[in-house]
Order: sequence, then C-alpha cells, then structure tokens
Amino acid sequence: MASPKILIYSATAGYRHDSIPTAITALQNLGSQHGIQFDQTEERSKFEDTFLSQFDALLFLHNSGEVLDQSGKDAFQRYLDLGGNFIGIHGASACLFTSDFYNKTLGALFDYHPPLTNATVVVEDANHPSTSHLPTRWDVEDEMYNFRSDPRTVGAVVLLSADETSYIDNGTRTHDQGSPHPLAWYQERLAGVTSTDLPLVGRSWYTSLGHLNQTWQDDTFLAHILGGIQWTLASNTTRAFNSNGNVGNSGAAPTSIAPSATGRRVEHKAYILGTVILKNDTNNLSAIFFQWKWSVVSLPELRFLGASDAVRDGTSKHDGGPVSGDVRDMKHGAEATFHRQAQK
Repeated sequence: MASPKILIYSATAGYRHDSIPTAITALQNLGSQHGIQFDQTEERSKFEDTFLSQFDALLFLHNSGEVLDQSGKDAFQRYLDLGGNFIGIHGASACLFTSDFYNKTLGALFDYHPPLTNATVVVEDANHPSTSHLPTRWDVEDEMYNFRSDPRTVGAVVLLSADETSYIDNGTRTHDQGSPHPLAWYQERLAGVTSTDLPLVGRSWYTSLGHLNQTWQDDTFLAHILGGIQWTLASNTTRAFNSNGNVGNSGAAPTSIAPSATGRRVEHKAYILGTVILKNDTNNLSAIFFQWKWSVVSLPELRFLGASDAVRDGTSKHDGGPVSGDVRDMKHGAEATFHRQAQK
C-alpha cells in the first residue's frame, strides 16, 4: 500500500535560508525511515487543485514573502476546506502576510527576532508527540521568533515557549503575542478553513525552530519534527487514514508509531479499512478496537459512552468486557465509534 504523502514547499520571495537543502534532505531521510513520502517543489504553478489533492499534508519550510499568487492561494484554501493538513517550520511564518486564511492556518505570523542566540526553550505541553521526548528545559541555538499575534486566539495550544531571561532581545515589540512567549504550537482543527461546519477539518502544527544547518542534524530536534509530522498525519481527515477523505494518497497505510499524547507509546497492531487495535501496557485493558486514528491517543484519555450515555473511565472502570457506542478523546476533542469487544 502507498505511504502518506507530504508536499514540502520551500519557495522564497525574500530572505533565503541556506539550511533549506539540509532541511529537505533531513525530512526525506525521516520519510524513508518512517514510511512517509516527501515531494518537494518551489514552483508556484503547482498550487492547483489536482496536484494538491494527492497530498495528506502541505509542509511550508523556511519561506519568505509572497510565495503564492492569488490562484495558488485559492487552491490552497480549497485544499484545506477538503480536509487537508498543514505543517509549518521556522520561516513558514514569514510569508503570505496579507492572507488571513494562512495566518489562521499557521496560527501567527513572524514579527522579528533578535540575533541568533543560545537560549532556553520551555516545554509547555509534554503530552504531545513532538515534545514528549524533550527535557522540561531545552537549551538550543536558534532564532527566538517574535510574532504579530497570539496563536492562542485562534485556538492553538502552545507546546514550546521561550525563557526570555535566557537571552538578550533589544527589539521593540509592537504586537501582543501572549504569554508565555510562544515558539511552537498545534491546532486540532486548523482555523483557516472557510467554515467550522465543514465535515473534515485537518490539523495544523508549527515550530519556529530550525534556522541552522546543524540543527537539522540533531536527533532531538528531528524527533521534535517527526512527532509533529506524525501527529498531523493522524488527523483522520485524508485518504491515507480515511477512505472517505477528499485529499491525500489513497491506499496509504500507517507505517510507524508515534508516541502517544501522554508521552507513552501505543502499540499499532493492525490497520484494516480504518479499524485499529491499540495496546496500552500501563493498564489491564490491553486492546480496544475502534474506528478513528491509529496513534496519538492513549486509553487514560478516552471516555466510553455506552447506549445509556453513562460515561465510563477507560482507565479504572472499564472491565474489558464487550462495549458498544461512541468513544471520545476528551483531551483532543476527537470522536469515533467502536463496536467490538475489548480483550484482556
């Protein structure tokens, strides 16, 4: 079966990072190791409906300026409205400044940064696959981006923040980016779609880190990137994981296991027409059959809603017997149905 497909778009219309080739190579290497197919382009003309429809996510990398014409922006918008996912890395926030849908899709746009510096990054949410492996305080050499708005205002959840006491920033801030100072975040349902009532709304994940060539050779950073990519792909809104998806690589099968949303790993046992078996070794409930996503949730975050609508805690109250009804991921707001027997 085919692998999930991601389009890397690294076009620039201003400043150009010399780490773009290094980053593309690193992403392609991650793809070959984890069953993700990466295509890459800088051609604006590629942003048209037919071409974009084959991808499970669009990844903007180190961009600058107006990297799309209006036709391309319109195709991008339609792709998102069909359930497409978005990933942004570093300079992805420094482009398309006049496009409101892009601002909302990414979460916030670049304002300025002080000179390249050694700084401490604080993990605000260690339960996400892109941060669960990180130390609580992560020392990096990078650009500490400031933003033109607070990503939390469009519903983003901040994953990483900057410890502003760990570096010098003499710049003048004219925008409110919120506190703590955001550096990486995610949106469970990206805000750049034309209507929140659309049946399939994809995910968005962004990190402002990744300026240097050497950063793209660092295993800790690459695990941060991989976790964000895998989490985004697990939206269940594209053909890779949803036979009813409108965009994405049809016939794709999950080929690697992302860390769970609590930092624990879930064990991918099977994937047959959207039915997944997850295993959580931290409790007695060893398997749950349900139809939704193949990773990033773990049983302590699930609530089982039976025919009586009584809420049962999957950690302590579920006895491993037959269950039927709806399952809701209380942490991430996702829902699904299950109709099999949980097995001890």
